[in-house]
Amino acid sequence: MILAAAILTCGMASAQTDSTAVSRKKRAKVAVVLSGGGAKGMAHIGVLKVLERAGIPVDIVTGTSMGSIIGGLYAIGYNANSLDSMVRVQDWSYVITDKEDLRHQSLGDRRKQNTYLYSTGLTIGKRNMQAGGIIKGKNLAELFQQLCVGFADSLDFTRDLPIPFACVATDIIDNSEVDFHSGRLPQAMRASMAIPAAFSPVRIGNKVLVDGGLKNNYPADLAREMGAEIIIGVTVQGAPKTAEDLGNTMSILSQIIDVNCKNKLDENLAITDLHLKVDTKGYGSASFSQAAIDTLIRRGEEEAMRHWDDIIALKERIGIDETFRPTILHPLRPKVMTERHRVIGYTFENMTPQDERFLRQKFHLKDIMKDPDNAFIDATLMQELTTSMRVDLFYQTAECRILPEKLPKISPRSYRDDVAQQWDEADGMRVVLTAGDKKSVQLLAGARFDTEEYAAVLLGLDIPLKTAIPINTDITLRLGKRMMARGEITVHPRSFTRPTLSYAFRRNDVDIYMDGDLDYNIRYNQFQAEFLPINFDLRHFNLQMGLRWDYMHYRNKLGSETAMQVTLENEHFYSYRARLNYNSEDDWYFPTHGSRFKAEYAYLTDNFAQLDDKPGMSEVSANWRTSLSIGSRFTFQPTLYGRMLFGSTIPPVFGNTIGGDWFGHYVEQQMPFAGIGNMEYVDHQFVAAQLQAQQRIGSNNYVLLRVATAQQSDRLRTLFDSRTLLGGQIAYYYNTIVGPVGATVGYSNRTKKPYFFLNLGYEF
Repeated sequence: MILAAAILTCGMASAQTDSTAVSRKKRAKVAVVLSGGGAKGMAHIGVLKVLERAGIPVDIVTGTSMGSIIGGLYAIGYNANSLDSMVRVQDWSYVITDKEDLRHQSLGDRRKQNTYLYSTGLTIGKRNMQAGGIIKGKNLAELFQQLCVGFADSLDFTRDLPIPFACVATDIIDNSEVDFHSGRLPQAMRASMAIPAAFSPVRIGNKVLVDGGLKNNYPADLAREMGAEIIIGVTVQGAPKTAEDLGNTMSILSQIIDVNCKNKLDENLAITDLHLKVDTKGYGSASFSQAAIDTLIRRGEEEAMRHWDDIIALKERIGIDETFRPTILHPLRPKVMTERHRVIGYTFENMTPQDERFLRQKFHLKDIMKDPDNAFIDATLMQELTTSMRVDLFYQTAECRILPEKLPKISPRSYRDDVAQQWDEADGMRVVLTAGDKKSVQLLAGARFDTEEYAAVLLGLDIPLKTAIPINTDITLRLGKRMMARGEITVHPRSFTRPTLSYAFRRNDVDIYMDGDLDYNIRYNQFQAEFLPINFDLRHFNLQMGLRWDYMHYRNKLGSETAMQVTLENEHFYSYRARLNYNSEDDWYFPTHGSRFKAEYAYLTDNFAQLDDKPGMSEVSANWRTSLSIGSRFTFQPTLYGRMLFGSTIPPVFGNTIGGDWFGHYVEQQMPFAGIGNMEYVDHQFVAAQLQAQQRIGSNNYVLLRVATAQQSDRLRTLFDSRTLLGGQIAYYYNTIVGPVGATVGYSNRTKKPYFFLNLGYEF
């Protein structure tokens, strides 16, 4: 989550100290006070840049909400340039949500994340102490833990930080102000910015803490109490709202917060020596886009530069020369997680021995006593550990802290000379993994709309069983034109081996088209049971092998006279199946790099050996796509795919079908084809090639141009004798937090007519 190149700039510390201890005694103490304001607080960074440029020493920092985050990081050694780099490289759409980072998790977990809109865990029998906000704030807390490495344990903020620091929260139990002068810095910053209703409050003892702006949004009085003699303050609040501005729920909630944020404001401004009020017009508390961050930082810098003469004049009052520049007594470098840290050992808190063993095996955790060459941890591993604790082990919350610890003394004779020397030269870290309550269930919900099936809802329920070997039960229900209910039991004997038993019921209602015209509609129920004794599920790779049973109960068929001549009788099938799925794409819907590959072989029978007293039907299918980017916005995506059926008997229900944008959308054997919007049957041998051009406009707008060609035949040797299918389409999509929203227009030489398709939401 934290990009190495961006945070390496924080090598120079912002801990401002004078050239000698004597000069410190002679001059006045300077405090910087940073107000709350959500994303608007990014402007504080621009102001800090100018103060550093002017050579203003900073002895005290206080802040509220976003001011506490910027101020807290500044106090532990991040200078203004390193803060600038850090905030620009963050994926704020991830940081300010509870979305899991599943880039290093299994394909099944990643598929769920890109299918469901909402997911929450419940612990039955216990009160949900994380409730109280739309966002629990786990990603923010995780980011703070990583940025505050070396300062994440309980500390005295006045004595133990390079610059004395304090921040403000509000206890909603008695509506009192809570000033943090000590404690765990990441927790204090998280409590200070817990905007009511948006973020869950932070509970410390009997206190329930939310955004400090409700009591003291600009804590200049706190700086004065800490000994500040000169106060430089920054506020980012916009102009007061009028009655016309209060037109929706969010604006009313924002107004309530803004009104409360005026508590103590006038009194604190009165004791401020230099007040910098940054113009944040046009931006709000949630303006975390890259363009907004860039503008807000620039506006902060511009506001400070307008007061350049006032800033320089302060030097005389401080008691320093106009040309004075602070010097660094020692080069403090925050131990940001761009580095690897030597691991002394792991401590597991509130976790079962089985879960501890699972994490050690999955991530090959080593400590310095067992494997000094590989005993390291970095930001990526920290995040993978906490994600796995929440996703694989079903803990409500998970925290990974690394605490400095002295390396034990060893005898050089016990290790190689080079290892012993490195050991003596470096300290290490104790990795503490703390788990919250176990989830009883994980609830998931998804919704979508399109012009073919209209509205559909998908509900999921994951239930972990309390067994020695982790076992997970997964229940899925789809409501809409196509109904589906599915239950699955997965065993996790090791980190990647997941034997699975599933049973599904599908109530299919499918329209079949012929050359672009509706031919008939068929309704049937499908009962399906599958046992997969082999199920290797890794980060990019999934291999499944097993046995499947299908029973088809046909309800009715309506359509053309030709179609009605085909009688359908209820039938059952047994099939042996092997599936390989690989996916390294960086985005599920709009990838810019990576590849995906899926192949399947199935042998279909009605008695485990034959089909209609003849050799069974063989199915071979595969699809491959890769993304080739040109620049940062344009991507080519060539795709090859096909499905071939062999055997004297081919049940129509398993015949080849094409149409639509996705594989397996209406029925499992469906293949997409540009220019064909609805599902059509094709011959038993079908191969296709597709080329898509993807152009990103802005941050989340995409224009997609797709062309495709295909060959089909009932016999493999005559595959290229038939007419070539050609199709093309153009689409516009906007990638939202509720899934892709957009429209497609296409045409093919098979249908010979244009089609229009509208999609809202994730595909399922």
